[in-house]
Amino acid sequence: MTLAFRRALAVGFALFAVSAAATAQDFNAAPPNAERQSPAIAGQTRAPVIPAEPALRREVIADGLRHPWGVDQLPDGSWIVTERPGRMRIVTPDGRKSRPIDGLPEVDARRQGGLLDVTVAPDFATSRRVWWSYAEPRGGRENATAVATGVLSPDARRMEDVSVIFQQQPAVASGAHFGSRLVFDPTGALFVTTGDRYGPRESAQDVGTHLGKVLRISPGGGAAPGNPRISRGLPEIWSYGHRNIQAAAIAPDGALWTVEHGPKGGDELNRPQPGRNYGWPVISYGEEYSGQPIGSGSTAREGMEQPVYYWDPVIAPSGMAFYDGALFPDWRGSLLIGGLASQALVRLTLEDGRVTGEARYQEGRGRVRDVDVAADGSVIILIDANNGSLVRLTPDG
Repeated sequence: MTLAFRRALAVGFALFAVSAAATAQDFNAAPPNAERQSPAIAGQTRAPVIPAEPALRREVIADGLRHPWGVDQLPDGSWIVTERPGRMRIVTPDGRKSRPIDGLPEVDARRQGGLLDVTVAPDFATSRRVWWSYAEPRGGRENATAVATGVLSPDARRMEDVSVIFQQQPAVASGAHFGSRLVFDPTGALFVTTGDRYGPRESAQDVGTHLGKVLRISPGGGAAPGNPRISRGLPEIWSYGHRNIQAAAIAPDGALWTVEHGPKGGDELNRPQPGRNYGWPVISYGEEYSGQPIGSGSTAREGMEQPVYYWDPVIAPSGMAFYDGALFPDWRGSLLIGGLASQALVRLTLEDGRVTGEARYQEGRGRVRDVDVAADGSVIILIDANNGSLVRLTPDG
């Protein structure tokens, strides 16, 4: 039996299984794109499928959002939500949407660009301070990932005292791979993720650029104290060799975890360590969209880190959170990750820093762009569509 025939047979079987399975919990049956690749460590991919329990009750808090990208909860239970075309709104617990907040910088909303992530200060109740990331136009069709901060006015209609605290260098002429997740570490420093901008891939290895990096900055701008010293590297760099990180969260122990988009196969879960090189594009799981190998096709090299876990086929990750609520006691400590291509909420169980199981929820009900855990323990997801929605998930029964 030829390799091509085996692949076709496996694909056909997988498609039949998907159509026949009531719960669709057969995602490990799909053949990998890069069939000749093997994981470097046990349990690095295709973790055991765990039951997608409990059943979930889905409540649409608000719809009519145009390509929502980032969400964070405010102390009064409302939600601050970004829409990629350049709007930021407040959504009340009963689903009322505010008019777009005034005072935001101009964004470049072509392709994957626009207004992206948002996070609020831990003391928002008194400071009303907000941070957001966006694709910043730089002229001549060039743009760059940028981060700004401002103070939301008492009536929540305008962002005041706005300042741009980070601007990716260099700017490039591209509409893709902006990265852009924002997360505070326990010291108060702000992690900013970027992508390789889907053009000059090698820039992810160039520590003289901000492309394809995890950056750690002070909340008012500039490199945060305690960053690693990397020879000839920019001072904001925490780690490098990343393709496009659109998911980041702080674990209960204070460590940063990220998930990045791989090529055709090769989405990666990482626990980025200071000063480490995560390999892109020198090593990678998966393959080019054309089916050709990435570079030499290597998945490992001395001096480059292995992902904790990878997916082939991909889930196309965006947004994630560690679950620490009360509504799902069995989920405590699990990672919840948004899936775009998989159109699912992906849950990973962890033990001693390794993935021990995977489940998928709400499959086929829309591209999950961001994930958050509400104060009451419900899980909040953003559905990315031209008519997108803010959705609450709770146990059903």
